[in-house]
Amino acid sequence: MTEPAQPSPLPLVAPPHPSLAEATAVWARIGLLSFGGPAGQIALMHKELVEERRWISESRFLHALNFCMLLPGPEAQQLATYIGWLLHGTRGGIIAGTLFVLPGLVVILTLSTLYASLYEASWVASLFFGLKAAVLAIVIEALIRVGRRALKNGVMLGLAGLAFVALFAFNIPFPLVILAAGLAGYVGTRINPAIFAAGAHRAAVPDLPSVIGDGFIEPRPPLAVAVRTVLLWLGLWLLPLALILPVMGWSGTLAGLWLFFSQMAVVTFGGAYAVLAYVAQEAVQNFGWLQPGEMLDGLALAETTPGPLVLVLSFVGFLAAYRDPGGLTPLLAGLLGGMLTTWVTFVPCFLWIFLGAPYIERLRTNAALSGALSAITAAVVGVILNLAVWLGLHVNFARVDTLQLGPLNLASPDWSSVSWMALALTALAMLCVFRLKLGVLWTLAICGLAGLLVQLLPF
Repeated sequence: MTEPAQPSPLPLVAPPHPSLAEATAVWARIGLLSFGGPAGQIALMHKELVEERRWISESRFLHALNFCMLLPGPEAQQLATYIGWLLHGTRGGIIAGTLFVLPGLVVILTLSTLYASLYEASWVASLFFGLKAAVLAIVIEALIRVGRRALKNGVMLGLAGLAFVALFAFNIPFPLVILAAGLAGYVGTRINPAIFAAGAHRAAVPDLPSVIGDGFIEPRPPLAVAVRTVLLWLGLWLLPLALILPVMGWSGTLAGLWLFFSQMAVVTFGGAYAVLAYVAQEAVQNFGWLQPGEMLDGLALAETTPGPLVLVLSFVGFLAAYRDPGGLTPLLAGLLGGMLTTWVTFVPCFLWIFLGAPYIERLRTNAALSGALSAITAAVVGVILNLAVWLGLHVNFARVDTLQLGPLNLASPDWSSVSWMALALTALAMLCVFRLKLGVLWTLAICGLAGLLVQLLPF
């Protein structure tokens, strides 16, 4: 007896185009839940937008991610901006990008206020004693993860090594290291494209019908619109200066913050980990905005907040203005400094997306540009290694001197100042990250609690 034929399943159809209000609610949800650094944030967007709602197809999502990886700045925030732009134009992009940052900004400014107010409390120092060890382990884990992805051959490994030596031994500024790596990749691709071939993300399964799928054509505006886009966002980027200079001039802290972090906005390939050591060096040694070790505290706070990890720069801006208020109350100056730093960090991200997104196909398929990105990514491994060494020295030694040997400028620990308790907390953090495979928040919580318990020990 033959079995009756099973009815064929109904073909999937694309869901209806979401309204702006519906999309805004989803972007707010993503902004509130975007913990775990860029990998976790991109995974969250994939789950919400590709798997559950099918607002964008798998291939278009990865296509957008490839483009955002070509840009300076946090790729997760730029990915949200780009998808928001695809769905609802410029309004959608602004909403998506802003909501991705706003919850984390509120949290980091609140935590910065508490940090500045309670800095002298002994329990706060004990808490951050443990958190710093956790941050060191998290950075080492990021170093290994990025290295496995980026260092595909000996040339890439050599670029990473050269970047580390340039920063650690010769104290060459981070922007110059990134520029040199990009130039090497661009020229090298023209000589031998295979060496710097970028390992782009690719879809592994066929696309399901989605709102933004293969049939969706990205609007390509006329040149006049592109010019207006540049003028608008460049004007917004410069706007704080129009308010700061007439009141405080170039010598004030706020003007210094605008100038320094505007420079950072155009070279922040590799995210917060890549620029942290350079920012710490400039903020402590050249500008005197922070005390040694406080950048570690800021990174620990940023790890506990939603949104891009580069919000640690808002912590730097807050403390810089809080300690040099220039006639304002310290709290008001700190809040202005934190918001100003955030402004000049993220406004350029909107400029890159709204200017480049209409021409994404041309940019994405440019082999020389992709080769430059691959070389920069390799150099970022060396930059993060420099950060890991810098953190390790400042976490585990009470004193780190500078050893000058001709052109070399080496950080040299005072071995008599080693902290055995810090080494024990670092070992605990490494156990949490690499052996127990705990997440960032659990690792921070365990190490912070351990730091508090250390305060109770009789020695």
